[in-house]
Amino acid sequence: MSAVGIGVIGVGVISDTYLQNLSAFPDTEVLIVGDLDLERARTQAEKYGVPAHGSADDVLAHPGVDLVINLTIPAAHIEVSRRAVAAGKHVWTEKPLGLDRDGAAELLREAEAAGVRIGSAPDTLLGPGFQAARRAIEEGRIGRPLFAQTVFQTQGPDLWHPNPGFLFAHGAGPLLDMGPYYFSALVSLFGPVDRVSAFGTKAREEREIHTGPRAGETFPVEVPSTMQVIAAFESGQQSQTLLSFDSALERHGIVEIHGTEGTIVIPDPNQFAGRIAVVAPLGVLRDGMSFEQQWVEIEHADVEVGRGLGALDMVRAIAAGRPHVASGELGFHVLDVLLSAEESAATGETVKVASTVAPVPLLPEAFDPFAATL
Repeated sequence: MSAVGIGVIGVGVISDTYLQNLSAFPDTEVLIVGDLDLERARTQAEKYGVPAHGSADDVLAHPGVDLVINLTIPAAHIEVSRRAVAAGKHVWTEKPLGLDRDGAAELLREAEAAGVRIGSAPDTLLGPGFQAARRAIEEGRIGRPLFAQTVFQTQGPDLWHPNPGFLFAHGAGPLLDMGPYYFSALVSLFGPVDRVSAFGTKAREEREIHTGPRAGETFPVEVPSTMQVIAAFESGQQSQTLLSFDSALERHGIVEIHGTEGTIVIPDPNQFAGRIAVVAPLGVLRDGMSFEQQWVEIEHADVEVGRGLGALDMVRAIAAGRPHVASGELGFHVLDVLLSAEESAATGETVKVASTVAPVPLLPEAFDPFAATL
């Protein structure tokens, strides 16, 4: 084999990091980019030395493309992915896999029937930070994991985004925009979620755009702008997650896993590297003993790659006949969890999660993105 041919559909802002990385990996070769805006496709192709550009149809018809990278808006994810499957292509899609369970499930069935694979962001799970943290947990550094706390709280993307309305619309909000990062990490660590209870609130019904040509305009808030989710996992662990666009205090990327023999702080699930540290229990405290706890840093590889790592793992996994890490099945289960949380917040009832997922594999320890392996 040689480098696998890649076609990219959707060349918005996120395409820059994908094109930069996929053009640098020896095992992948970007052959064509496509977009509704043909001029934007041409510009990105020229910027990254991609030999062809055009529409989505042009990408799907390209005979050298084996894997389609779907970077369209979330509402179009299922449609574009299904078209790629129908064209006989493997698919890597940005998160979420889709916006409804039926469409996402049908996509996975069609892919299986066609003999092609689906991969779904986030691929931060493949970053050296998360991989090292997960290995530390599996080596018993904190004993048996018991529960997790995760936090993402910010003033909201309307503070900086020139067109933030879609982030507060149905299919988004902090739950579906940021939730995939946190719950993909939790499912990778604890296994599938069994049931969820969630609570949602809005700071206000309308928000204002603060930057760009539309500054001063208002837009409706269609979904809860703060969500708190309690999840119970099939394995017995629990998690508590705060996702908010309403906090004056900026605090995000917090993932703490607490076990019988200690606590581990792991990197921001929206990043590929970061701090990993473990604290042991204090033990029995007697008069005069210090309450100060010592944090032990866990060193790990500091090679940070970025978006596209999941697609690279897919092409190598296909060649090796092994499962890829950020699978469509994982993406579907996380989507199911998030939609279940949405339903719980709306009804006030605990919701049983219908789907499950196989254990998420670790990357091979010698995985080097910049090695030619095909």
